[in-house]
Amino acid sequence: MSRKLQQLRDEDTNPCILESDASRKCMDDSNYNKDMCTVHFLRYKNCRKFWNGIMIQRRKDGIKPAMPTAEERKNILESRERIPY
Repeated sequence: MSRKLQQLRDEDTNPCILESDASRKCMDDSNYNKDMCTVHFLRYKNCRKFWNGIMIQRRKDGIKPAMPTAEERKNILESRERIPY
């Protein structure tokens, strides 16, 4: 597995692995009909937007690493009533 692919599959650096996998699976199941997978695409897009906002705020606050680890993200999501995306 290439280094780039390993980074994309790393739960500590990529918070939206589940949404990405769901989009890919939907495309496979729907014979690559994008119209059938709009919900999955929107969920992935919203996931990326949410965690990008968190990452930007952490950079402003001087917190390192900028992207929370998988455990920190789990705690952030549990502190909310529901998943924000």
